[in-house]
Order: sequence, then C-alpha cells, then structure tokens
Amino acid sequence: MWQTITPIHYWILSAFIFCIGVAVVITKRNIIGVLMGLELMLNAANINLVAAWQKQPQAIEGQIFTLFVIAIAAAESALALAIAYQVFRRFSTVSLDKISTLKG
Repeated sequence: MWQTITPIHYWILSAFIFCIGVAVVITKRNIIGVLMGLELMLNAANINLVAAWQKQPQAIEGQIFTLFVIAIAAAESALALAIAYQVFRRFSTVSLDKISTLKG
C-alpha cells in the first residue's frame, strides 16, 4: 500500500523548486525577491546533494557539500542584505528598475 520515497522523487522535487527559484529571479523587480529566488535555487541544490547521498550512504560527500552550500548561502544572504540596505539608503528604493547607476 505504501510506496517508498526514492531519490527520483527528491530529484523531481528539487527540479520543481529550482524552476520556481528561476521564475522568481526572472520576474521579481526588487532586491529581496531576487534574493529569495536565489535561496530557493540553493535549497534545490541541497536537496539534490542529499538525494545523491541516499543512493550511496557509505559516501558522506553529499552531506559535506550540503553543509558547505548552507554556509555559503548564509554568508551570501548576510552580504546581499547588507548591500540591499546600502542601496536602499542611497536610492531610497529596493526596485531594481529604478536603480540607474552604481556610481557614488
């Protein structure tokens, strides 16, 4: 009656989440929305890495790479939010369409 969850299910979920992230990055016009889309794409990569580890549990590389991706995503979020804050202070907007120059 119950069907087991195989790595293919995880890969399908990962592809779906990655496509949502790409769509968010392409369609959103503010910095925070684009950052959320990037985070979705990184999380899809994490699901892929853990699903690949599930096929060979004796190899721990998938989990190690996942930890590295999580650490990089946290650093990227902190740096990107700091940049978004500075852009908001300079231009008084977070809309990517209204930011016309990067010169000081």
